[in-house]
Amino acid sequence: MAFYTYIASCNSNTAIYIGVSGDLFKRMSEHHSSQGSVHTARYRIRKLVYFETYATLPDAIARERKLKRWRRDWKNALIKENNPNWSDLIMEASFL
Repeated sequence: MAFYTYIASCNSNTAIYIGVSGDLFKRMSEHHSSQGSVHTARYRIRKLVYFETYATLPDAIARERKLKRWRRDWKNALIKENNPNWSDLIMEASFL
């Protein structure tokens, strides 16, 4: 089973959320229906803009914790490097 560390954002890309999931498509569906965290519901974070795949849950959690400690401009640069237009990657993730 694969585990994912992901970054989701609102439509304007001003608010982001970093999380971990074993089922990325299901987790993003929860975000879309405001069943995610209070933060994601409040800021309407619905767009998957970045994700990484890990073989173990501890590895995915370790990466999540590391990313959460990063400065916002570093997170933005990571997203832009892999997804320059901040497009929603949910369809790409649904084929994993």
